[in-house]
Amino acid sequence: MSDATLIFVAIVVIYLLSSIKILREYERGVIFRLGRLLSQPKGPGVILVFAPVDRIVRVSLRIDTLEVPAQDVVTRDNVTVKVNAVVYFRVIDPRLAVVEVSNFLYATSQLAQTTLRSVLGEVELDELLSQREKLNVRLQSILDQQTAAWGVKVTLVEVKQVDLAEQMIRAIARQAEAERERRAKIIHAEGEYTAAEKLSMAAEVIQKQPAAIQLRYLQTLVEIGTEKNTTIVFPLPLDILTSLERALDRMAAGNQPVSSKS
Repeated sequence: MSDATLIFVAIVVIYLLSSIKILREYERGVIFRLGRLLSQPKGPGVILVFAPVDRIVRVSLRIDTLEVPAQDVVTRDNVTVKVNAVVYFRVIDPRLAVVEVSNFLYATSQLAQTTLRSVLGEVELDELLSQREKLNVRLQSILDQQTAAWGVKVTLVEVKQVDLAEQMIRAIARQAEAERERRAKIIHAEGEYTAAEKLSMAAEVIQKQPAAIQLRYLQTLVEIGTEKNTTIVFPLPLDILTSLERALDRMAAGNQPVSSKS
């Protein structure tokens, strides 16, 4: 065998060895053959890529995390806040992710920023702070609908942090304090109303059974006697005071001078 043949065989062997590509389980290879896209991506495992006829673009199918930088958002009630978020997405169609968009990662990042500003700008501050889960679902739905044409599936969107101005934080604190005071007053008023109802019912029972007031006197003495004190209590029935008041009225009426007739 001549030297030229050996050189040719060596070149062929080296070329074949260099054409062998190994793709991991989570990778797919999008092949362009003479500039034309093949119908199906290749992988995982061992594949052959015959350069320069073929050109391979590796695409990962794992879930990727994209952090959306803090955005200045003006809410519907004209409050300026800084909001950042995190987006979880994955490529479900490698062919579309390579062909339909130049850089699907950068495109998804820009779309997430604009969507975050537009969606949060339509809600008020209270809704942004209290209904974050609802807003996350809305953001995920909009992003997923927009990125579907790129072969990208947005699985989750989470609003991470909402930064408020110092003046707004103090205003919210005052609002929360006023709300708690309002609830405390309402609870106190409801307690007074309930106590008044119970006292009214107790008065009706005592009115029907006058002996019940004597039992209350005795029960009060028992409660006082259980404590270590030197207090002396003389229960005075209300009937005695009523009788004494009537006697005094009769005495005052009898002592009035009788006017003489001219």
